Amino acid sequence: MNQSRYRWVIVAAGGLLGCVAIGAMFSLPVLLQPISRDTGWSVTGVSTAMTIGFLAMAFTSMIWGTLSDRVGPLPVVLTGSIVLALSLALASRAPSLLAFQFIFGLMVGGAAAAIFAPMMATVTGWFDTHRSLAVSLVSAGMGMAPMTMAPLAARLVSTYDWRTSLQILSVVVAALMIPAALFVRRAPALASQPAGAAAAGASAEAMSLAQALRSPQFIILLLTNFFCCATHSGPIIHTVSYAISCGIPLISAVTIYSVEGLAGMGGRIGFGLLGDRFGARRVLVSGLFLQAFGALSYVFVRELAAFYAVAALFGFIYAGTMPLYASLARENFPLRMMGTVIGGTAMAGSLGMATGPLAGGLIYDTFASYSWLYIGSWGMGLGAFLIALTFRPFTKVKLQPEPVPS
Repeated sequence: MNQSRYRWVIVAAGGLLGCVAIGAMFSLPVLLQPISRDTGWSVTGVSTAMTIGFLAMAFTSMIWGTLSDRVGPLPVVLTGSIVLALSLALASRAPSLLAFQFIFGLMVGGAAAAIFAPMMATVTGWFDTHRSLAVSLVSAGMGMAPMTMAPLAARLVSTYDWRTSLQILSVVVAALMIPAALFVRRAPALASQPAGAAAAGASAEAMSLAQALRSPQFIILLLTNFFCCATHSGPIIHTVSYAISCGIPLISAVTIYSVEGLAGMGGRIGFGLLGDRFGARRVLVSGLFLQAFGALSYVFVRELAAFYAVAALFGFIYAGTMPLYASLARENFPLRMMGTVIGGTAMAGSLGMATGPLAGGLIYDTFASYSWLYIGSWGMGLGAFLIALTFRPFTKVKLQPEPVPS
């Protein structure tokens, strides 16, 4: 198969790997109550494993990304796939809450991080055209997790106990992810060049990794992604609770999250197409501005129909902006360090996501209202927009031909 066709195989593999990995981690909310009832562990204690998982993803993303730059993506995603399957099996046999938190939190979260940054970096290297669409499709695969793996976990736990359900999930993860990981290949531009060869055609060609990590462009990407994820984290986590506080029944309130997720699928593809047409930076900046006001819109809704409308708009925008960070990184940094750069932005994003659950809980406990959560998210969103405005691409340099000896 020629390279122009095989690059779409890489996209498909990345989407499948991301879907299963993220879905395995997000099976915990589905299993939360059954675990608590069966073991007597507190709901707070069990759910803390999810928080630990987010932190593990944050602090291992850059490590996995750097490793994929050095040894290639296949060993990294294959290792992550194997460790993830083993971690789920081990978590099913956890004898104590502390052991469960360690295994599911640190191991599952750390293993899931081995998929995102390496695969996004790999896909950006395979595409010179349609790059934003390609990374958006991989991201869309990850966005399918709540609609595929979560229902599977729910079906399993309705038939079996939680331990057996986790064991079956571990088999599903191994059966899907390990074969998919074997299709992953290093980008041809790297496979055909020695390490450190020129990339991206910019003045960044001769940049060292240390210079890249200290550059204003990298720091701006990190800060933008942190504030961007902090903007939508609270609304994602707490909107169902907010809807219930407005008098909407639980069963109906949960569907708001589904509408948001479905809209996000379209947003990833739509923003990807726009990024290819108008440039990743321009579309990202516009999306961040719209995201801020999308979050603020929740303050003014009380009825289910209004919640649906805002959720569809907000989900479309925030999900659409996320893949553009990888495209923007690829346009400005050498391909040979793409795993490290995207791993760094993923780390910042995971830390931003970790702020929402805590902030929303504290705000509601203090004010008995979620209004200030959405107002705060609006402020965070404007911050992300203003930071992104300061991003300036590296200056491109044309090499002068050497003089011909007379």
